[in-house]
Amino acid sequence: MCSDELAAMAGFIKQHSRLVVLTGAGLSAASGIPTYRDASGKWLRREPIQHRQFIELNSERQRYWARSLLGWKLVSEARPNKAHKTLAQWEQQGRIELLISQNVDGLHRMAGSNNVLELHGRLDRVQCLNCYRFSHRSDIQQQLIELNPKLWQAVQRSSIDAGPDGDANVDDWDMSTVNCPTCPYCKQQSLKPDVVFFGGTVPKGRVDHCKSAIARADALLVIGSSLQVFSGYRFCKLAHEQGKAIAVINIGETRADSLLTVKLSLAASPALQAITAALK
Repeated sequence: MCSDELAAMAGFIKQHSRLVVLTGAGLSAASGIPTYRDASGKWLRREPIQHRQFIELNSERQRYWARSLLGWKLVSEARPNKAHKTLAQWEQQGRIELLISQNVDGLHRMAGSNNVLELHGRLDRVQCLNCYRFSHRSDIQQQLIELNPKLWQAVQRSSIDAGPDGDANVDDWDMSTVNCPTCPYCKQQSLKPDVVFFGGTVPKGRVDHCKSAIARADALLVIGSSLQVFSGYRFCKLAHEQGKAIAVINIGETRADSLLTVKLSLAASPALQAITAALK
């Protein structure tokens, strides 16, 4: 750990008492949920589900639900790590104006954070695109198992190669045999996880809420994100345009490196613990 970087980051936190915190997949890595990219920003996963394809193609919905059948287990069993808990403590201390999470795992709320905006949605629920009602993802999991017993038996014997969005690699399976779940209310095969897929659009209300928080805040702190996706990077651009200081805690390069006031190249959990100790 670089003591100079740590001291600079602790000084940044002390100086800016009203922070907007933006978190990414790196924050949940210590909870056993893999990240999307390596330290250089290189994509580590297979091709993600695309919004338009999911909406238009039954084959893509079959592919998603087959992969989610396996990947949901990893996310549903994950628990908050020390980084999540530290941020919840910072909120209680009044340090955080808003916590914007790019993650869909729900671990911030589980750790005790309340002032959280989940930018890309929540994986723990699904919405029917026909009647618009919500269901618990855990209930849909049981339906998936009952609809696809052979696939379930097959994936039970496989090692889990799951991603941070509850997706998993089972692409060697014949996807045409997969039975998609039906809405518990209208019985249509029109369920979608309540998340923003790649190629989808973050609802305007969420973006506006984040923009308002940044306007009120003293600074922006990014943790565990390479900021390669524009939905998060836009807030760095906005903060920079408003003359707000920006700090990043992340291993490896980020898209916003040229905009930063300070950067700490360290994993989220040890970084936040060390900063908290320095703040006392």
